[in-house]
Amino acid sequence: MSETRHTRVLIIGSGPAGYTAAVYASRAMLEPILVQGIEPGGQLTTTTEVENWPGDTEVQGPDLMVRMEAHAKAMGCEVIGDIITSLDTSARPFTAKGDSGTTYTADAVILCTGARAKWLGLPSEDAFKGFGVSACATCDGFFYRGQEIVVIGGGNTAVEEALFLTNFASKVTLIHRRDELRAEKILIDRLMKNPKIEPLWHHVLEEVVGTDSPKGVEAVRVKHVDTGEITEIACKGVFVAIGHAPANELVKDTLDLHHGGYVKVEAGSTRTSVPGVFAAGDLTDHVYRQAVTSAGMGCMAALDAERWLAEQDD
Repeated sequence: MSETRHTRVLIIGSGPAGYTAAVYASRAMLEPILVQGIEPGGQLTTTTEVENWPGDTEVQGPDLMVRMEAHAKAMGCEVIGDIITSLDTSARPFTAKGDSGTTYTADAVILCTGARAKWLGLPSEDAFKGFGVSACATCDGFFYRGQEIVVIGGGNTAVEEALFLTNFASKVTLIHRRDELRAEKILIDRLMKNPKIEPLWHHVLEEVVGTDSPKGVEAVRVKHVDTGEITEIACKGVFVAIGHAPANELVKDTLDLHHGGYVKVEAGSTRTSVPGVFAAGDLTDHVYRQAVTSAGMGCMAALDAERWLAEQDD
């Protein structure tokens, strides 16, 4: 049997942005409801060691998200394991439909649905995710000090990741299907001048090779796009850097977007193009994409929502 739930603030998504928004909205006595979505905890649940979360020298990504969820609940937020399938922002109260059949109505909405790294879709890539295969150099590059690694891609993301990884790796092989990069010229110039980076043109990743005990990457097999010839390259890490896709399915037709689908917010705030709808975290952030910046935006979104609601009540 379907039911309708009303809340002052509906938070959609459960990564660092969502849970932080929940803490702040709860402390503001807004009695928020947070709907976790398809991946409770967000992208951090697919990582292992996290070494850049302030206050924790090292913490497992899933453990950190369990703690954030517990914190949100302790402050008074109701956390619901449901998936929002549609969101109507055309009239207040806003209306969201859950996969469970529940309808949620809210005076304000905070969107924290995040972004997903784009993957190649190879079975071997999937098998070693978190064990040598990554989509975040700033998250995982530190673990490859003195190692040889490969980066897959040819745009800004790939070049930036390759350059960043030279801080740790002894050698970075950049594998690209074409013979020229699509990145900004200044980045290409830096890459070409870096003695640690070796581009490999006209190749695509065919397979990630590794061991099961202990689980880890040992090499990649790459295929020449013209000849089909297979080459094996020894490496300890594989960084897939073909971009990120913001999870904007709920609002792609109703909110202003930019930079390839990220929700546009007013500078210095989390206000979207629809009054009363706020957005935080990787859904809006095409630059930093870090847990700590997402959490900061979650705080901002809750404070923005609190102030906006107070203005409506005047």
